[in-house]
Amino acid sequence: MTGHITTVKANRVTLGVESFGADDAPLVLLVGGTTMLSWPDALCERLAAGGRRVVRYDLRDSGASTTRDPEAPAYTLRDLAADAAALAGALGDRPAHLAGIGVGGMVAQVAALDHPDAFSALTLAGTRAVAPGPADDDLPDHDQATMGRLFAHAMPDWSDREAVADFAAAGAEILGDDPVAARAVAARIWDRTPGTAPAVQLANQLGMVFSRLDCTPRWRERLPEIKLPTLVVHGRRDRFFPVGNAEAIAREIPGARLLVLEEAASTIPDTAVGEITRAMLTLA
Repeated sequence: MTGHITTVKANRVTLGVESFGADDAPLVLLVGGTTMLSWPDALCERLAAGGRRVVRYDLRDSGASTTRDPEAPAYTLRDLAADAAALAGALGDRPAHLAGIGVGGMVAQVAALDHPDAFSALTLAGTRAVAPGPADDDLPDHDQATMGRLFAHAMPDWSDREAVADFAAAGAEILGDDPVAARAVAARIWDRTPGTAPAVQLANQLGMVFSRLDCTPRWRERLPEIKLPTLVVHGRRDRFFPVGNAEAIAREIPGARLLVLEEAASTIPDTAVGEITRAMLTLA
């Protein structure tokens, strides 16, 4: 099964989307973190085989979505949340199951809070309930030894596809993810990136635009307002957002289910796709 790639206008911007499954099936909308390729092909295909219409999309300033100046984004986290709600509305006339991964999980949390009527269920993968920057005192921050090793690597020549893929593979090995898979995804992201300008490549490969976004006001204290059936998915071995972040989200959203992937780190491995698919399909 292959996806259909196109663009959709929503909330006055163009968003790059890829669709799997029948157009009239219940919609699962996957928020990229930052590109749509944060969500594995296998998961999209399995969800579609389970009777869902799956649409994964690129956030602004990444992939096929509107790209202007990732170093000075003229939008906020709440604008990205409004994009998700508008895209769900543009794709169908009934609420969608919204899923966000990484920084896309931050978008999804705010979207569920600000636009609850647009969504029927919520899945949050590999994310946390505070914006980029220092974590709350009761939340585990990035593993400092791991971050030190990551930052010791010099940035690649962004015009060199192989150098970018090598950089991604090295980073994945440090994080405990699959370097072979990371290399392949980085090459695909490079191919989809509009040009080799360093800021644009950073936004696509590393999501650096998020460090420049206005993410105020805080939303963690509002999590108990979420009434949607919620699944929180996290890798036990995640060193970037340690699992305590997921445990906090699951405690603070009423009735949320926590699914900890014992062998996973910061990305979704193919070995976990079946388990995640079953949990998402039974959520709503």
